[in-house]
Amino acid sequence: MLNIQTRLAGAEDIEAIATFQCHLASESEAITLDPVTVGKGVRAVIEDATKGCYWVADVDGQTVGCMMVLREWSDWRNAEMWWIHSLYVLPEFRRRGVLRAMYGHLKAIIEAEPSLGGLRLYVEKDNHVAMEAYEALGMDGEHYKLFEWIAP
Repeated sequence: MLNIQTRLAGAEDIEAIATFQCHLASESEAITLDPVTVGKGVRAVIEDATKGCYWVADVDGQTVGCMMVLREWSDWRNAEMWWIHSLYVLPEFRRRGVLRAMYGHLKAIIEAEPSLGGLRLYVEKDNHVAMEAYEALGMDGEHYKLFEWIAP
């Protein structure tokens, strides 16, 4: 069993997170991102907590995964919902408990804080491996369907 530590990311993690995000786009949607732009985007989140935050998973001092968390206020619940974005785990560490550790860490924080209402995420519609992983954590995709408009 791996010794997985989940921690809030800092400036020292920007390069690793940006690299993970480029891999994520390539693997999940066959998109090639500009590493410089992604690095600036990651830095913007690290330096401005109003944009969100990153959590990373470390195994024996190596950062092996990350996820970004964005906050959304729910008036229906009078609580803040956390959205998981930009989730990535290095291929050699997949199916070894890294996602479960990161998710469990966030879930424990939410369960301990009454002002927090839950976790949400969206997944690319054909990413069945990811869907199975999220279902194994106890999440369900039955309630909402995501619609979007992306500026050109």
